[in-house]
Amino acid sequence: MLPRGLIIAILIGVLAGGIFGAFFLNLQDFNHLEYVEGPSLSIITLKTDYETGEDIEIRIINSGTQVLTFSDASYGLKITGLEGRELYSPISAQVISKLEPKQEMTFVWDQIKNDGDPLQRGTYKITSRANDAQEKTVKKSITINIYK
Repeated sequence: MLPRGLIIAILIGVLAGGIFGAFFLNLQDFNHLEYVEGPSLSIITLKTDYETGEDIEIRIINSGTQVLTFSDASYGLKITGLEGRELYSPISAQVISKLEPKQEMTFVWDQIKNDGDPLQRGTYKITSRANDAQEKTVKKSITINIYK
């Protein structure tokens, strides 16, 4: 039989751990975006796991201190399979687009590929590519999961 003091200490420890864990979890900001000095590009979605057919909101953000230049009005947005095969890119005008520091552009994608077919379940990569003031390429990509 365990001593009563040991049982009380274990119970207090478990209770305190649960309370502190919940407190620190609430303090954590999962969508926190850090802005950095120099060129930087960020892509943010509301979550990483989506149901088949669910709209996906994609935010392309200039998270640096330099203006970013894109080769078209789609801000370099491309969605590919993990093997690199392009599945979707928005139809856009071939005009130079710019994002000032801390400026963002939002796209909503309905999971329909360029060929008109719906996306199947799996893991996909969302990519954007821009040029900084020195014409160096700035690229960012994230992955999302589609499930039924």
